[in-house]
Amino acid sequence: MPLYEYACGSCGRKSTRLVRKPEEETGLRCRHCGADQLRRLLSRFAVHRPEADRLKDLDTSKQPDESFYLDDRNIGLRAKKRMQELGVDLGDSLNEKIEKARTSKLDGLLQD
Repeated sequence: MPLYEYACGSCGRKSTRLVRKPEEETGLRCRHCGADQLRRLLSRFAVHRPEADRLKDLDTSKQPDESFYLDDRNIGLRAKKRMQELGVDLGDSLNEKIEKARTSKLDGLLQD
């Protein structure tokens, strides 16, 4: 069931609505002023990509920009890709450490 965002053409305020069926979208009124001049806004969305796809598309010959490291899933991704390129077996121990870093479970990371 999608949540849609609307902007009121009368008062300019935004609101979010749960729309279960397309026919429920007709006749919506602004919650703030009651006007029927709502237009649907384009909302943010996210697309999940499996790690295998992210690894395949990662170019280790270039330094990633700062936004690359804003996603916790990318912690250790560059190292994994480079080791694969060099033919180094990561082993379970290194994969475990990378997963701990991604989930902020760093307690004992260096002691393992």
